[in-house]
Amino acid sequence: MDKHPKNGWFTSVLHAITHGLKQFTQLWSLQTIMDLPDRLRNLWQQLIGSYWFIPSACVLTGILLAPLLVTIDEHFDRETVRELSFAFTGDDEAARAIMTTIAGSVLGVAGTTFSITIAVLSMASSQFGPRLLRNFLTDTPNQFVLGAFIGTFSYSLLVLKAIHKYDVAFGVPQLAVTFAIIMAIICALLLVYFVQHMVHAIQASHVIQGASNDAIKNIHYWYNDRCNIAHQRNVEHQDVEQFHTWPATPIYASSSGYLQQIYLQSLIILSQDYAGVVQINANLGDFVTDKNVIGYFYQRPADHPDNRQQTNTPNLAIVPRAPDGMFWQRLAGCIRIEQRSTHSDDIAYSLGQMTEIAVRALSPGINDPKTAVNCVQSLTACLSIMMRRQPPSPYHFYTASPDKSASNKIATDNDNTGSNKNKSRAAILAVVTHTPNISDFIDASLGEIRRYATADLMVLKALCQAMVDLNYAKVNDAQQQTLLHELTLIEHAGQDNLNYQELVADLVAMCQNARQFIVNDDAQHQYFAYAPKFNDHIHQALRTQSR
Repeated sequence: MDKHPKNGWFTSVLHAITHGLKQFTQLWSLQTIMDLPDRLRNLWQQLIGSYWFIPSACVLTGILLAPLLVTIDEHFDRETVRELSFAFTGDDEAARAIMTTIAGSVLGVAGTTFSITIAVLSMASSQFGPRLLRNFLTDTPNQFVLGAFIGTFSYSLLVLKAIHKYDVAFGVPQLAVTFAIIMAIICALLLVYFVQHMVHAIQASHVIQGASNDAIKNIHYWYNDRCNIAHQRNVEHQDVEQFHTWPATPIYASSSGYLQQIYLQSLIILSQDYAGVVQINANLGDFVTDKNVIGYFYQRPADHPDNRQQTNTPNLAIVPRAPDGMFWQRLAGCIRIEQRSTHSDDIAYSLGQMTEIAVRALSPGINDPKTAVNCVQSLTACLSIMMRRQPPSPYHFYTASPDKSASNKIATDNDNTGSNKNKSRAAILAVVTHTPNISDFIDASLGEIRRYATADLMVLKALCQAMVDLNYAKVNDAQQQTLLHELTLIEHAGQDNLNYQELVADLVAMCQNARQFIVNDDAQHQYFAYAPKFNDHIHQALRTQSR
């Protein structure tokens, strides 16, 4: 604890300003100009993720609108205003009473909406998990409703100040008061909308659907619709297999926290400037400390052909150089580490939200297996999209811009040496990242639910059905083996933890039917349906009686 509160407050403010200036410097530096869209998008997500941004924008709008409409009133024909049936035409006392009523009412309603929001956040934290709070805080309709209330309050105060008592002809801003009345009516409608919206927002199905939409958006961001032929050709380059044998320098995290973003373009330029390959072994969302080795920088050998690759500056070749202080400073700007895990483009984070809802629903305090089944179904839909799309490649290449002078010089050098080994390549290996595969995502999502649902037949059968549904989206044998392995784990979980032998037999029968269906070569064109033996006996008895 700081014994001097003033010094502690000043230090914290100074640290916040310094951190903001550092982010601004990194944002507009020439080395990061290629990643500017991603950095701006992350900055926008941080602003939207804060609960103050939209309400503050509404307050600023109210502050700007008040003097603007009052100024328009001073230059507007009052007779024309009186001809408008909906316009305010009262005196200064009536205007002052109306503005006072509006200001007091909307401020009280704003406090009510804020109290309702806090109650909803408290319930969501206990029922869905603390990581789901961001989904409620970043709910744009909630922020806009609160912003409309306090924006109307600030507008009414400024207009109230502009109403003069002894100048009736020009002291009553009639248009400004009319606009305040319209805003009061809109605020009343927004209050009804806010209550209706919050009723739907706290429903489990709505929360699960929101997390599923975020996961699908992140999947579309990382996974491509089709395979990139040119990139696959670059992956076949010999450097992909040989760069591990080059001299390596460990890369340590710049600070402790959660890895939230890797700016690939900046990292590619950095690795090319130092003539090497940067390998990042940590995944997005991983927690690292300032002593963690999160990757390596592999120095390209001095006689490597890529070292003679010409840059945009004539007669300037890229030569290997060891990492220096500037290298580590630029590397810190290429990797964003936050003190707490926040929403980003991480697919595992979005899938983990639905997994957390399912795990809490299976806890003895909540005991809501139907919600867990809904989470399993939503996760199945997300994983199905991932299995059908092209996964991101861990290899990232530097592609030099065409330079005629450099090309001519390279051609001249090749003609003089008479060798083709020094020809410039279209792409140079620069960055290698770690990309989780579909089995990792299945184990971290559906596998985590399986470990908590070992004694719940409803959820175990839903997981078995999920393996069948994912089989419709498989594109290779590796995915099929992953589904069969998970199906075996589901069967073993039921055999070891279900209380009654009848329940075990039901689950085992469904798993066997699902296994036979998955290994069938024509399974993707058939319909899977499982009926328990007890149901078969009932149907057989009904058919016998009907005869």
